[in-house]
Amino acid sequence: MKIVIINYGAGNIQSIKFAIQRLGFEAVLSNNAEEIKAADKVIFPGVGEASSAMKMLKSTGLDKVIPTLKQPVLGICLGMQLMCNYCEEGNTQGLRIFDVDVVKFDNSLKVPQIGWNQIENLKSEVFKGINEKEYMYLVHSFYVPLNNEAIATTEYGIKYASALQKNNFYGTQFHPEKSSIAGEQILKNFLEL
Repeated sequence: MKIVIINYGAGNIQSIKFAIQRLGFEAVLSNNAEEIKAADKVIFPGVGEASSAMKMLKSTGLDKVIPTLKQPVLGICLGMQLMCNYCEEGNTQGLRIFDVDVVKFDNSLKVPQIGWNQIENLKSEVFKGINEKEYMYLVHSFYVPLNNEAIATTEYGIKYASALQKNNFYGTQFHPEKSSIAGEQILKNFLEL
């Protein structure tokens, strides 16, 4: 199986690569459109600021490639947010895969939300073997409101979508690669789709 982690200069790629190795698979890092298109599974990571991350995607043309992918694609954290229509952070137009906008947490809440929080209302095969109210690791100041593509929710001041799915595209606001055994199970489920 060929697993490609999109390498566009935004963040947490080594920890994802190590988590995949712990599961017994190898992943390559690439920003080459042909290599990404030829992969069996694609992981679209992201740590950082939305508008600069989108600029990096545009500079390599990957903003045009990612929405056309036909194999399972997993966006993690900022990767998931960039797959949405629009992000308030840096007034950023997204890839328009998920039909929802990303908004900032209310000023009454401490941001970023950092640490362990629960996921519930699990609605996808990527959560096979995962319990309702399982704890996952999150770091974010912006969130995806509840919507029809939500496959998990989390509460932080309000209830929001902590995972999304549309066709072959999946997204998690939490970091499965940093979420212990349960997070690795989610990665394994994705790789076995």
